[in-house]
Amino acid sequence: MSIDWAFRFNYTPVDYRVYTKGARVWVRDPDEVWIGGTLTKDYKPGGNIEVELEEDGLEKTLKIKSKDDMPPLRNPEILIGENDLTSLSYLHEPAVLYNLNVRFIQNNAIYTYCGIVLVAINPYEQLPLYGEDVINAYHGQDMAGMDPHIFAVAEEAFKQLTRFEQDQSIIVSGESGAGKTVSAKYAMRYFATVGGSYEETQVEKKVLASNPIMESIGNAKTTRNDNSSRFGKYVEISFNKSHHIIGAHMRTYLLEKSRVVFQASEERNYHIFYQLCASTDLPEFKELQLGDPDAFFFTNQGEAPEVVGINDRQQLEDTRDAFQLVGISEETQMSIFRVVAAVLHFGNVEVKPERGDNSSIELKESELCYLEKENENIGILCKLLGIDESQMRKWLVNRKIVTVREVLTKPLPYQHALNGRDALAKHIYAQLFKWIVKQVNKALVPTIKAQNFIGVLDIYGFEMFDINSFEQFCINYANEKLQQQFTQHVFKLEQEEYIREKIEWNMIDFYDNQPCIDLIENKLGILDLLDEECMVPKGNDDNWCQKLYSQHVKKSKHFSKPRTSNNSFVVHHFADKVEYTAEGFVEKNRDNVNDEHLNILRASQYEFVAELFRDKNAKVQDPKKAVVKPMAAAVRTQKQFKKSVGSQFRDSLKILMSKLNSTTPHYVRCIKPNDCKEPFSYEPKRAVEQLRACGVLETIRISAAGFPSRWTYPEFFSRYRVLMLKKEINKSNMRGTAEKILNRLITDPDKYQFGKTKIFFRAGQVAYMEKLRADLLKAACIRMQKTVRGYLQRKRYNRMKAAAIVLQKHVRAMNARRLTRFMRRTRAAIRLQKVWRRYHQRKAYLHIRRAIITIQAFTRGTFGRRYYKEVLRQARATTIQRYTRGWLARRSYQKTRKSIILLQCCTRRMYAKKELKRLKIEAKSVEHFKKLNRGMENKIIELQQKLNQQVKISSQNKEKEEVISKLETKVKEMETREVEMDVLQKKTVVIEDELTKIKRELEETRAERDKLILDMKAAQEQYQQEKDVLEAESDKLRKDVLEKENLLKEQDEKLEGEIKRQVEVGMAELKKELDDERYNHQKLVQDYSRLEQRKQNLEDEIKTLEVQPMERHVVMDAKEGSESGYGTLSTTESEDAESVATEIAEQGQEKASMDMSIFLKLQRRLKDLEKDKKQLEQDLEKKDNVSKGRSDSLENELHNTNLQIQRLREENTKLKGEVDMYKESLEKATKGDTTQAIKVYNQQIEVLNLENEKHRDEIIRLKSEHLTKQHKNSTEVEDAGTNTDRQLYIDQAAEDLNQDGDLEMAYQSLKMTNHLITALSASQSSLHETVHKYGDLAGTQNELLIQKLILEKELQAQTKNHEHEVKQLKEELKKVMKDNNRQQEIIGENLKLKPEDRVNAIAQHEITRLTTENMDLMEQNEYLEKNVKKLKKQLKAAHKKLTSVGELAPSITPTTDSPVALLPNHHEGTPNHGPAVRHKERDLMGIIEYSPDDEPRLIKSIILDFRPKMNDGYLPGLPAYIIFMCIRHADYTNNDQKIKTLLTGVINSIKKTVKKHFEEFEYVSFWLTNTCRLLHNLKQYSGEENFSAQNSDFQNEHCLRNFDLSEYRRVMNDLAVHIYQMLVRIIENQVQQMIVPAMLESDSAGLTANKPTGMRGRSSSSVNNPQQEMRNVSIESIIKQLSIYLAVMNSHGVDPQLIRQVMKQTFYLVTSTTINNLLLRKEMCHWSKGVQIRYNLSELEEWLRTNNMFDQGMENILEPLVQIAQLLQVKKRTDDDVKLICDTCSMLTTTQIVKILSLYTPDEYESRTEMSFIRKVQHRLKNRSDMKREAQLLIDSRHQIPVTFPYNPSSVLLNEIQIPATFNINYVQCI
Repeated sequence: MSIDWAFRFNYTPVDYRVYTKGARVWVRDPDEVWIGGTLTKDYKPGGNIEVELEEDGLEKTLKIKSKDDMPPLRNPEILIGENDLTSLSYLHEPAVLYNLNVRFIQNNAIYTYCGIVLVAINPYEQLPLYGEDVINAYHGQDMAGMDPHIFAVAEEAFKQLTRFEQDQSIIVSGESGAGKTVSAKYAMRYFATVGGSYEETQVEKKVLASNPIMESIGNAKTTRNDNSSRFGKYVEISFNKSHHIIGAHMRTYLLEKSRVVFQASEERNYHIFYQLCASTDLPEFKELQLGDPDAFFFTNQGEAPEVVGINDRQQLEDTRDAFQLVGISEETQMSIFRVVAAVLHFGNVEVKPERGDNSSIELKESELCYLEKENENIGILCKLLGIDESQMRKWLVNRKIVTVREVLTKPLPYQHALNGRDALAKHIYAQLFKWIVKQVNKALVPTIKAQNFIGVLDIYGFEMFDINSFEQFCINYANEKLQQQFTQHVFKLEQEEYIREKIEWNMIDFYDNQPCIDLIENKLGILDLLDEECMVPKGNDDNWCQKLYSQHVKKSKHFSKPRTSNNSFVVHHFADKVEYTAEGFVEKNRDNVNDEHLNILRASQYEFVAELFRDKNAKVQDPKKAVVKPMAAAVRTQKQFKKSVGSQFRDSLKILMSKLNSTTPHYVRCIKPNDCKEPFSYEPKRAVEQLRACGVLETIRISAAGFPSRWTYPEFFSRYRVLMLKKEINKSNMRGTAEKILNRLITDPDKYQFGKTKIFFRAGQVAYMEKLRADLLKAACIRMQKTVRGYLQRKRYNRMKAAAIVLQKHVRAMNARRLTRFMRRTRAAIRLQKVWRRYHQRKAYLHIRRAIITIQAFTRGTFGRRYYKEVLRQARATTIQRYTRGWLARRSYQKTRKSIILLQCCTRRMYAKKELKRLKIEAKSVEHFKKLNRGMENKIIELQQKLNQQVKISSQNKEKEEVISKLETKVKEMETREVEMDVLQKKTVVIEDELTKIKRELEETRAERDKLILDMKAAQEQYQQEKDVLEAESDKLRKDVLEKENLLKEQDEKLEGEIKRQVEVGMAELKKELDDERYNHQKLVQDYSRLEQRKQNLEDEIKTLEVQPMERHVVMDAKEGSESGYGTLSTTESEDAESVATEIAEQGQEKASMDMSIFLKLQRRLKDLEKDKKQLEQDLEKKDNVSKGRSDSLENELHNTNLQIQRLREENTKLKGEVDMYKESLEKATKGDTTQAIKVYNQQIEVLNLENEKHRDEIIRLKSEHLTKQHKNSTEVEDAGTNTDRQLYIDQAAEDLNQDGDLEMAYQSLKMTNHLITALSASQSSLHETVHKYGDLAGTQNELLIQKLILEKELQAQTKNHEHEVKQLKEELKKVMKDNNRQQEIIGENLKLKPEDRVNAIAQHEITRLTTENMDLMEQNEYLEKNVKKLKKQLKAAHKKLTSVGELAPSITPTTDSPVALLPNHHEGTPNHGPAVRHKERDLMGIIEYSPDDEPRLIKSIILDFRPKMNDGYLPGLPAYIIFMCIRHADYTNNDQKIKTLLTGVINSIKKTVKKHFEEFEYVSFWLTNTCRLLHNLKQYSGEENFSAQNSDFQNEHCLRNFDLSEYRRVMNDLAVHIYQMLVRIIENQVQQMIVPAMLESDSAGLTANKPTGMRGRSSSSVNNPQQEMRNVSIESIIKQLSIYLAVMNSHGVDPQLIRQVMKQTFYLVTSTTINNLLLRKEMCHWSKGVQIRYNLSELEEWLRTNNMFDQGMENILEPLVQIAQLLQVKKRTDDDVKLICDTCSMLTTTQIVKILSLYTPDEYESRTEMSFIRKVQHRLKNRSDMKREAQLLIDSRHQIPVTFPYNPSSVLLNEIQIPATFNINYVQCI
C-alpha cells in the first residue's frame, strides 16, 4: 500500500530558529510512514538537513527546496501521550500518529480526544472499561476532567440535554471493523443507565433489546469484520421533563440488499440465515425444511459458513428473546422465520435456458428459459409464503405487457429471469427488514410527549475498495454530507471561542466539500443523470458513463476519467480519490420488481405475508362502490410516484442532515488499527488512511490554522514564571505580566493573542516557550551544579589538608618519642658502666690488698677467684647481649607495626569515603526518611508508654500512702479495742451461759424448720399440679385463638381472591369480546383484500385464455426499458410519514365498540361485594358497642358493690367456712379425675382474678379521690382538734375491721362478687349453664344473692342483644338503599363518559375500593393479634396470682396507703360521710396527660412546626422524651387505640418533616437524634430484662405495663435507618463536589505541578462551568465542612458511635471518589500528586485524632489512598522496586496498580516507566487469590457501610423532665 505524500501533513508554520543541532524531527519512511530523527548540525536556509535516525543510527540527508520540505518537529517529551491531540504544540500528521501509538500500545488507552472528536481505536480485546461502576464514575463529571471515553461523550450530551433542554446527537462513523456498532451500543447503554425510567414498561431495556434484533437481520461477516453492520442506523432516544427515557425511534439507511443474493469470498450473508440453519433440528422449525448452509446458493457463495467465537444457535435464542421483549409474539416470529426460509429456498430455484445443457456456448441476451418441474424448492417456498405455486412458476419466466386494448404475455430472457428472481428475493428481505424495524419502533413509541431526545447515528465510514460500485458511491456521498456538517461545526466552535474571548482573528481557510456535493446531487449531477438514464427505456451503464464524461470531464475539478477504462469514473472526495465501476449502477438504481410477483405475494393466504407487500397508499373499497377506470391512466399514475434508489437515499439523507443540524452534535471516529484483528497491534499506514478519511486530520488543520494552544493567565504565570524578570512580575495584574514577557520573548505579535481569560498561541509557540524555559532551567541547573561541585571540592581539600596536618603531628611525635627512648637507654648504659667500673676497681683494690696480705696462704684461693671472675664476666656479657638484642627486636617490631597501622588507615579511609557516599545517597531516599520516622515513632511510643507507667506508679504510690495512713489509724483503733477486750472477756462467762440456752432453743427451731420444709414440699407439689392443669388449659386457649386467627385469615384471603377472580374474569371476558370483534373485523377486511387480489388475478387469467388464439409471441429485446417502474430503497421513509396520533385515535374507536353488558355485570358484582363489606363493618361495630356497654355497666355495678361492703362484713364468719369448703373441694378435684365443668371453672377463676385486680386498682383510685374531696370540704368547717379525733376514729375502725381476719374475708368476698358480675356480664350462655358452672358457689349462704344477680344479668343481656339486632337490621337496610342509589349515580355518570374514560373510571373505582377493604382487614387483623397477646399476658398474670394466693391474707395491713384505709366506714356516728383521709403529697409519675382531641396539636407543635433551634439550651432529644411520656399515659390508661394513633401520627409526621427538609442537615440531624432517643426509650422502658438491666429502681417503675411495642420498635428502627441514609446523602451531595478539587487539584502542600495543565483541553458543556467555582477548594475547606457537621451533630446529642459511622461513610466516599478520579485522569498520576495526596491525608488524620475518631476501622478505610500515594512516590526501575510495590500495595487490586503505572506521567527530568517493569509487576501480582476482585478497576463509591444503632439507655428520670414554655404545649399536664 502506497502513501499519498502529496497530502499536506504539516499544519504548523515553519520557524528556522528551532532547527538547531539536537532538534528532534520526523522523517518520512515508506514502511512506518514516519520515523524519528535528530539534527546533527544547525540548519541554515538554503542548505540541506543532516539527520541521524533513531531506529538504526544511520545518517540521512534531506534536500530542502522550500518550507514545505522542512521535516516536522517533534513535540517535547512532556506532551507525549496527551489526552487531546489538539493540545500538542506541533500539530501535524506524524505527531498525531505517534501520540495515538504511544497511548494505544504503551498506555493501552483506546480513546483519545481530537478537539471535539473522540477517536476510538478498536483493541480487538475485551477491556474492563464499561461496567456500571465506570458509568457511575463518569456520571455528573466534567468532560475535561476525565480521561477520554465513550461514556464521557455520552455524559456531555446528557448534561447539555439536562442543562439547556436542547436535542443532542452522537455521530459514530468509521470503516467496517472499526467498532462503530459497539461504540453506539455502549452510548445507548449509558443513556439507559443514567436516564432509566421508573415506569413498569422499562423502555430502556427494550431500547437495548433492539440491538440483537438489528444485528441478526442487518449484520454480516465481511473480510474486515465478523459483525459488520450493512445498513445505517439513527436511533432517537426520547426523554421526558424529568430526563428519564420514555421511548425511542429508529431510522435505517441503505440496507445492502445485494448481499442477500451475492457474497464475496470469505464473507457471509446476514446472520439470521445461518442462525436458522443452525437451529433446524428444533421441532418448531421442521416445516422450514432447512439444513446445512452450504446446501443453499444464497449462503454458500462466500464458503465461510461459520465464524470463530460465534454460536449461531445461541444467537438465535438471544434474538427470539429480544423479539419477545419488544412485543413480537411467538406466532409472529414463526411467520418471520418462514419468510426468511423462503428467501433461502428462492436461491435454489434454478432457471435454465431452453437449449439445454450446452453451457459452452455463450447465452445470448434474448435466450429464453424455463423452470424444472422436479425442483422442489419452489414448492417449498410457495408453501412457506402461502402463495399459488402455478402462478409463481409462470411469472418467474414470463412477464405481462399491458396495453390499452390487450394484455400480452412475453417470455423472459434467461438473464432477465435470473435478475427477476434475485430482485424478488431482495425485495422480500427488504420488506421484512422494514416491517421488523417498524414493529420495534411501535414497541419503543413514547406513551407521553417527549421533551427532548438524543440521537445516536451509527453509519458507515468512507469506503474505497479495488472495485467500487453503487453502494460505495452512496456511502461516500453520505460521508461527504457528514464531513461538511462536521467541518462547519468545528469552524463554528472555533469562531465562538474567539468571539467569546474577544480576540482579533482572521477567517480560517478550511476545506469546503460543497463542490463535490454539488457534483453528486445538483441538476445534471451524477445522481440526476443516473435517474435520467433509468427513465430511458434502453438506458444502460455505458450510455450513462458517456453522459458523465461529456458533462463533467475538465469542467469539474472533483471529477475525472480514468486513462485505461471507458466504464468507470473518478470522484475526488475529501478523503481521497475513488474510482467507481459503472457496471450495475443503472440496474441497482432502478431496483426492478415484477408487478405480477407482488400481486401473487399480496394474495397470500397468510395475513403476515400479504401485509408485507400491501400497498400502504391503496384503500380498500366497497365492492358495491367500485369504479372502473382505464388501465392506461392507472399505469401512468403508478409510474408517476415511483422514485429511484438514489433519489430516495438523497431525500432521506436530507432529512437526516436537517435533523442533525437541529441538534448539538458530538462526534466519535472509530479507527481500525490493523487488518489481522490482532489485539493492541498498530499499523501506521492503515491508521493514517482512516485519520484522513474520517476528518481527524482536518480538525487538526483547522485548529492549527487558528490558535490551538490556550492558557489561562494564572496557568501561564505559574508555568513560565522562571522566564520573567523581577521588574515584570505583578501578581495583581497577571495579564500585564504576560504581555511584558511575550513582547520580550516573541517578536512577532501575530503568534499570540490576549483574550479575556486566556492567552491564545499559534501552533509551535508553546514548544518554543518550553524550549526557552528548558534552556533557562538547564543553565540554572548547570550553575547550581557548578556551585555545588566547587563547594564539595573545597570541602574535600580542607578535609584532606586537616588530615595531612594530623598525620604530620603524629609522625613527629613518634620520632620525638623514639629519640627520647634512645637517649634514656644511652644514659642507662653509661650509668651501668660507671657502676661496674667502680665495682671492678674496688674489687681489684681489695684483691691486691688481700693478696699482698695473704698471698702465700691463699694461693689456691687465688686461682679459684680467677676462675670465678671469668665465669662472672661471661654471665655479665650474656646479659648485656640479651638486653641489646631485645632492644633491636622491639625497634624492628615497632617499625613494622607503624607501617601496618599506616596501611590500615589508608584502607579504612578509602572504605569510609565509599560508605560516606553511600550514606549520602541513602539519606536522600524515601526509605531513609521512613526508617528515621519509624524509629522516631517507636521512640515516641516508648516514651509515651514510660510516661504512662510513671503516672501509673505515681498513682499507685499515692494509693499506698493512703492505705498506710488508713492502717495507722486502724492500729490506733486496735489499741483502744484491746482495752475494751479486757472488759469484754469478763462478760464472756456470762454470755457462755446464755449460749447454752440458745443452743437448746436452736435445736427446737430446727425441728420446727424440718416440719415446715415438709409442709412446703407438699404445697409445692400441689402448686405444680395446679400449674400443669392451668398450662393445659392455656395451651387449649392458645390453640383456639390460633384456629380463630387462621379461620379469619382464610376468610379474608378467600374473599379477596373471590373478588379478584371475578374482576379478572369480567375483564378477561370484556377483553376477549373486544379482541374477537377487532379480529373479526380485520379478518373480514383482509379476506376481502385477498379475495379482490385473487379475483383480479383470475380475471387476468381469463382474459389471457380468451385472447390465447390471438396472442402474439414477440421476441423480447434485451435492451427494452422496464415498464414495471422503479423499486424502493430499504429505508423507513414511509414509516416516518405515519402519524402516531392517527393510531391512537383508531385505538380509541375500537375501545368505543365495547359491549356495555360486561360493565353492567361488573357493576352488579361490585354492589354485592359492597354489601359484604358493609356487613363486615357492622359486625365490627357491633363488637365495639358490646364491649363499650359492658364497660359502662361494670362501672355502675362497682359503685353498688362498694356500698355493700359494710353489709358483707357481718357475714365474714360464715364466709370463712365457705372458703375452707371451697379449698377442700378444689383439692379433691385436683387429686381425682376432674370433669369438664371443673376445668372450665378453673379457667374462669384465672380470668376473674386478673379482672378483679384491675377493678380493685380502679376502685381504690376513685374512692381515694372521693374521700380526698370530702376531706377538703370537712377541713373548711372543723378545727385541728376535730381532725385529730377523726383520725383516731379511723384507726380504731381499721383495727376493728382487722380483728379475727374480718378485713381479709371482706376483701375476698368483694373479689368473688366482682368476679361473678364480670363473668355474667361477659357470658353469653344460658342460665342453666351458668348455674351448672357455679353450682358449688350457689350452695353456700350467698346462693340467693348469686342466683338473683345471674337472672338479672341474663335478662339484661337478652334485652341488649335484641335491641342491638333490631338496630343492626335497620342500619343494614339504610346502607343497602344508600349503596343502590350510589351505584345508580355511578352508572349514570359512566354512561356519559367516553368508552376509554369509562373503563379507566371503573378500574380506578374498583382499585380504590379493594385497597380500602384491604387496609380495613389488615387493621382488624392487627387488632386481633394484639388482643391475643393481651390475653396471653393476662393468663401469665393469673398464673402468678394463683401461686401467691395463700400469702395474700397475712400481707394486708391497714395503712393509710392501703385500699382498706380508703374504704368508707358507716358507723352510727357518721351517717353522712366517711372518715377523713390524710392527704399525702404526690410526686410526678413521668407521664404527660393529654386529650385525644389535642393529639394533632401536640404532634404539630413538637414535630411538624418544631425548629431545631427551639431545643438549644435544653435536654438533647427533649421532643422524644415528651412523646414517650405521652405514650406512657396511653399505657397507664390502657388505651390501645390512643397509643396506636399517637405512634402512627408521630412516625408519619417525622417522615413528613424530614422529607420536607431533606436538604437541610440541621433538621435531619435533629430528627435522627430524636428518633434514636425515642427508639432507645421504647427499649429501655419495655420491661425486658436485657434492656432494663442498667435501669435504676425508679426507672423500672416507669416501664410500660400493658402494651408490647416491639413492632413499633422495628418501625422506628427502619425510620432511623432511613433518616441516617438521608443524612449521609446530604453530606455526600455537599462534600462529593469538593473531594476532587481539594484532594487532587488544589496545591495545599505548596507544590507546583510539572505537567503543563494549561494547554488546550476539552471545554465544558457550559460557559459558566460550575467546576471553575471549585478551584479555590482545598483540604481546609473539607475539614471546615466536616467540622460544621460534627458540631451540629454534637449539639443535637447524636450518639458518638453513630457519629463515627457517619464519618466513616464520609471518609469512604472521600477515598473511593479520589481513587476513581485518579484512575481515570492521566494528568494526575505523577510524583508531585502523590506528595499532595499524602499531605492531605495527614491533615485529615490529624482532624480525626483531634476529635478522637481515628481508630483501626478509619485507618483501614484510608489505607488504599495511602498506598496510592506511596505508589506514585516510589521508584519504578529495579526488581527491588517491583517487590516493594507488590508488598506495599496490598489493598489495591492488580488492575488498579497496572492502570496507575500505565498512566504514570514522569516529571520534567524523570524518565518514563518501562513496559517491562509494568509486566514484571503484573506477573508478580498473578499469585493473588481473589481474581474477581483483582480484575476490579474502580471502587463502588455508592457502597453503604451497614449502620447499627447501639443501645444507649438514658440516665434522665422522666419525672424530673420539665417542659419549656417555648414549646407552646400548655394544653398537656404532667402527672
